[in-house]
Amino acid sequence: MEPVHPEFLPDASLSQEAMESLQREIADTAVFEDRFEFDPTAVDVSSDSTQQSLGAAAGDTEAPADAPLVAGVDQAFLDDRAISAVVVLQAGEVVERTHAVTELSIPYMPGLLAFREGGPIVAALETLDCESDLLCFDGSGRIHYRQAGLATHLGVVFDTPSVGIAKNLLCGTPRESVHGRPAGWRTPIETDDAVDCADGTVIGYAYQSRQYESANRHINPLYVSPGHRVAAETTADLVSALCNGYKLPEPTRLADSYADEIKSKLS
Repeated sequence: MEPVHPEFLPDASLSQEAMESLQREIADTAVFEDRFEFDPTAVDVSSDSTQQSLGAAAGDTEAPADAPLVAGVDQAFLDDRAISAVVVLQAGEVVERTHAVTELSIPYMPGLLAFREGGPIVAALETLDCESDLLCFDGSGRIHYRQAGLATHLGVVFDTPSVGIAKNLLCGTPRESVHGRPAGWRTPIETDDAVDCADGTVIGYAYQSRQYESANRHINPLYVSPGHRVAAETTADLVSALCNGYKLPEPTRLADSYADEIKSKLS
């Protein structure tokens, strides 16, 4: 994959003020509605192949040629290096995986994650042979102070439909309490005073991908949001279709495992 908008590439050398200004430009460029060419109902991970070892070679099994290519992106960290991993699924089959190991330039700053981790992720995506139809990021999209989280930032850079899948809520307010909800439940996340957006705008969803049967144990929901060229409700639908009995969607779950695999080899 090659960047379509290199002017938005994360630059860790910018001042905080310049980073925030760039995020506002990215949010203005981002499209928070459905503009993609694949059939969203064809996004599926029901294949048994996702249960196989990630060590299986791409192409060992065949997926429908017209099924969308869905890439999961996640990272592991080793000292001052980021291990950025990408795993691409097509109809549940692992068709490609790649990674990059790069230096981290700046510390974590709330709301500016893309400037710390975005460069390493770009390096990994640039090594992909396939052109993914959908990018799934471990991080926020529109659920962000300036509507430009990691998934939005990199979705715009590559002009590729993208979704953000976060384990914690950065900002915004759930319309209903999220505590102890059953699997499959969702509620909109609306803007609050921390978000640079009109009041009442739905910027994402809390989605309960999995839940324990016991009332004494609870799994927290995921906070999913549009990155680029995907609507908020569609984001929740896509994440629901990509979960396969685990809390995390298969693309990012497998990318997380692959990143850990590379980390163990480097340690």
